[in-house]
Amino acid sequence: MFGIIVGTHGIFSTEIVKSCEMICGEQKGIRAATLIPGEGPDDVVAKYKAAIKELGNPDRVIFLNDLLGGSPYNAASRLVAENENYGIVTGVNLPMIVAMIQEQMIDDGSADIKTLMEKAVEGGKGGVVSASYESLNSSDDEDDL
Repeated sequence: MFGIIVGTHGIFSTEIVKSCEMICGEQKGIRAATLIPGEGPDDVVAKYKAAIKELGNPDRVIFLNDLLGGSPYNAASRLVAENENYGIVTGVNLPMIVAMIQEQMIDDGSADIKTLMEKAVEGGKGGVVSASYESLNSSDDEDDL
């Protein structure tokens, strides 16, 4: 099984993982890592390494970060630069995490990190929709509700 590490500014990662567990139940293959005021990338790298160890040193790790170029992303980049089986996806959201939990459930070890990253992006994008008064009240969409 691959490991999932959600790394964000503040406690967002902790709380979004809790929200995921409300939907999917308790999960063993995911960890949250936070960047709190006064910490820097070295602190986050240490948290990521601890999370990887807690996950049992999985052969593949996907980091789901909040912002491209932020400290959680930069810290993950340092680890990804050292391991070809690690990858990063930014713009983390709840649908992305749920999609990755579903991937963990069916994972037989054959999916490479690039495939897992594509699945994360797909899950995240699929959860971003817009709805307006007009779209919610159109006759075409009534059957979909």
